Parts: sequence; structure tokens; C-alpha cells
Amino acid sequence: MIAVLENNCNKTDRVRRLRKKISPVSIMGIVNMTPDSFSGDGLFKGGTGSDFSNSIDIAVKNTVNLVKEGANIIDVGGESTRPGSRPVSVKEEIKRTATLIEELSKIIRVPISIDTYKSKVAETALKKGATIVNDISAMRFDKKMADVVRNYSARVILMHTKGRPSVMQRNPVYKDVISEIILFLRKRIDYAVKKGIDVKKIIIDPGIGFGKTLEHNLTIIRSLAELKKIGRPIIIGTSRKSFIGKVLNLRPDERIFGSITSVILACINGANIVRVHDVRQTRQSILLMERILNRADTNS
Repeated sequence: MIAVLENNCNKTDRVRRLRKKISPVSIMGIVNMTPDSFSGDGLFKGGTGSDFSNSIDIAVKNTVNLVKEGANIIDVGGESTRPGSRPVSVKEEIKRTATLIEELSKIIRVPISIDTYKSKVAETALKKGATIVNDISAMRFDKKMADVVRNYSARVILMHTKGRPSVMQRNPVYKDVISEIILFLRKRIDYAVKKGIDVKKIIIDPGIGFGKTLEHNLTIIRSLAELKKIGRPIIIGTSRKSFIGKVLNLRPDERIFGSITSVILACINGANIVRVHDVRQTRQSILLMERILNRADTNS
């Protein structure tokens, strides 16, 4: 009987500790204006004239729906950064994203993020109504990016990645993946602050799938609490990614349950923002998680 009571006490303590870690979680809805997204959700069909307009119309309707489903932030991207991908020109990336952002800024009331590592693309997006720059390179690939972020008083997401997308998955090796990510992000935060960016506008991303093996990705989700020590909000992007497919042997369009499981665990471990394709399902899962954990003390 004593052992049973001790086990129950330990379970209650664990629930209380979990409750302390949960804070309101924001959902970033993904809008891929690319024809070659790894997840198969690319909305850009290319072309000019009516073909281009049709792409924009579809993207606007899709984005409005994401907001209705519960997206707190919209992330617009015009270049695929999947492993092995090749870059597109600045001109092409602006073509894919600028008109959409301008249209969205007129009709939605949630922040719009531009997913780019190119300063000219970011600046154009900020002029059109975006307020966040989501830079997979943490402002390393384009030295003018920090100036653009500062000049527009934008928020910036600094991601850890090991190399450019075309080569980042070629046998990535770390002595200690968490320690190395933390060191990298601290250095990039210091760089941003020295360039005049307000530290309160900085969000960090450990870069799931960006120069990481399956085990690296699992370790990151398991160890997010360590990244909390940096003191900045954490965004995590696990949605439909290949590590889920490797564990479950599923195609990208079949990974929704794995994606939601990874999101919930990331939230419990400290994520503040989750970047997802499946907004409605993710919102429902997060609301249930928050209700269960936030009532844990009163029901224990």
C-alpha cells in the first residue's frame, strides 16, 4: 500500500512539474508558395497572367482558412529549403511571395512572417506588410539581413542549421548536438544585438531536420528544456518531416498523427510556437493538452 501511495505521489509531482512548463502556445501556419515543397502542399503553380493570379487566389483562400482554423501567425515562403534543394533567384522568390503578403495584410489580423534568408526578399515582404523574418541561416547567408531586420523593427527567427540546404544532410556530425546548438544560437543572438536588433524581438529555432540525423532530431525534442536557458521564445518545426517518416515508415501526407505527437511533446518540453501544416488538428490537440495540464493541480 505504501508503495502504491508513493507511486501516486510521484505521478502527481510529475504532473505538477509538467504544468509549470506549459505556457500559451502559438501556432504558425505554413503557406508554401513553391512548386516543389517536400510535403506536397506547394501552392505556386508558376506562369504569368491568369496562372499567376490563380496561384495567389488559391493561396489567399488557403491562408484565410488557416487563420479561421486557429493559426496565430502565418509563415509565407517562396523557396523550398528541403534537404538537397537548390536556391531560386531573388526575383523569383519576390514574385512568389510579395503580392500574396500584400493581399493578406489587407484581410487578416495575425502577424505575417517571411521565410527567407535573402535580405532583398525580406525587405520587400516587410514593405508589403510582413512583421517577422524567419531566417533558416540565422542571418549568416546574407550579411545585409541584420540591417533590414533592424531598420524595420521586425521580429526575427534565428534557426540553427548545419550548412546550406543543398548539403546540410550529408552526414551531419556533432560531439554534443544540444550544447552545439545552444552555443550557436547564443552567438547569433549576440551578433543580432550588436547589429542593433532588440533582443526581445528574437525567437530561436533548433532547426529540426536542418543538418540533423534522426537521433539528433529526437534528442532536440527531448531536450528543449535546455534551450529554455537561453531565455528567448522557442519555435519548433516538426510538421510532416522525414524523421517522422523514418520512425513510422510513412509518406509526408500520412504523417499527421506523428506530427501532432511531436508537437505536443515539444510543447510540454518548452516550445512556445509550433510551425505546422495541419492547423485545425494541431489547435485541437494543443487546447486539450492545455486543459488537461492546467487543471492537473485542482483535480489531483
